[in-house]
Amino acid sequence: MIPLLIYVAIFVGAYFAVKFIVRRATPKDFTSLKTVTFGDESAVRADRWASIISVIALFVLWGMFTGSSLLPKFLHMPGPFMGDTQFTYTAEGPAGRDEATVTIRVHPVSETPDAPEVEPGSGFAKNDTDTIGAWRSGLILWDRNDEATRRDDGARLVAINGEPVEPGSEVETDDGTVVITDKGTINFTPYKGMQMEPIWLPAPETVWTRFLSLFDEGYQNFTLLEHLGWSLLRVIAGFIIGALVGIPLGYAMGLSNWFRGWFDPIVEFMRPVPPLALIPLVIIWAGIGEEGKIILLFLAALWIMAIAARAGVSGVKISKVHAAYSLGATKWQVMRYVIMPNSLPEIFTGARVAMGVCWGTVVAAELVAAEKGAGMMIMVASRFQLTDIVITGIILIGVIGYGIDILMRMAEKWLVPWKGRG
Repeated sequence: MIPLLIYVAIFVGAYFAVKFIVRRATPKDFTSLKTVTFGDESAVRADRWASIISVIALFVLWGMFTGSSLLPKFLHMPGPFMGDTQFTYTAEGPAGRDEATVTIRVHPVSETPDAPEVEPGSGFAKNDTDTIGAWRSGLILWDRNDEATRRDDGARLVAINGEPVEPGSEVETDDGTVVITDKGTINFTPYKGMQMEPIWLPAPETVWTRFLSLFDEGYQNFTLLEHLGWSLLRVIAGFIIGALVGIPLGYAMGLSNWFRGWFDPIVEFMRPVPPLALIPLVIIWAGIGEEGKIILLFLAALWIMAIAARAGVSGVKISKVHAAYSLGATKWQVMRYVIMPNSLPEIFTGARVAMGVCWGTVVAAELVAAEKGAGMMIMVASRFQLTDIVITGIILIGVIGYGIDILMRMAEKWLVPWKGRG
């Protein structure tokens, strides 16, 4: 919840900063002040300042919650407690009542320091020591070194830092939380702060270092470029086959009542089925080789492209068709010069969506006995909790997918300049 609130605050602050400071300091672009925006896509363009600040904000949030060295410390969220901390407990038993101190050394999880040295004390309850890793908790057997009174003899804890306790009680100390277990032992959890543990979310510089290592050394007997190349090849192959089948199918459904009635139940039935649900069936049909992976990606793209082409044909204004016929156009000419050009915007939109779905599916497709690929790299790394490799793979897949989307936008702008202009 806190990261979301910080992100919203950055969004609002950046909006007003750009609007009232940057915009007033730069000349106005009167060509962008269009009075008609609805129905004209060219009237709404991405604000470059918003895009830049959005990306920076994500990395800043990432660094804030991981204690990144790339950010000044005053921007870091509170980290976990590390160092020595103490609390006292009061034990009561046949020998009476006595107090002792527990000293705990909280250390980075990557280190194994020695326990702090303390005097045992003069009473029957002896002082205890222990070590606990940051973000972890530790079970403390407070009576293991006591001489006269133990739990087996009927001794029990009655207070922590002077606060009465019983099994199930929880006491907040200066540097953590003490919980009395049902067995009467102490479970101490140091203050975890608001930063993520590196095993769950490593800092940006850690991921960058891992990326350089993967680029130089590779992973699982293949270079990073080979992993990404194979994933890209599979995605492109599945998408192209899906488009080659889906677009003609969509045109047929948009132009023919018979084709629409025949294929509409099939398309609408398969459309909500996630591609991942088809993996067992694809394995049975095509095995675990490359064919199975490409078939899965083909099915992920097929229905999207068919629906996009159908929507493109159905969305052509009938007035344009009538105008073409009134000028003596044949059916083929209407198809070539009216229906196809006016359906291209919908098809390009569907292609961008289909490519994104294919990229999301390739990870699952490469789970099927793949020896190389970005998805395979991510899944193998996840088994060993190598989160930096997982995040590196996710970022690379996102960057490549975004790059492909940009290329498709450029192709759409070049091939369909009339999009959004009626």
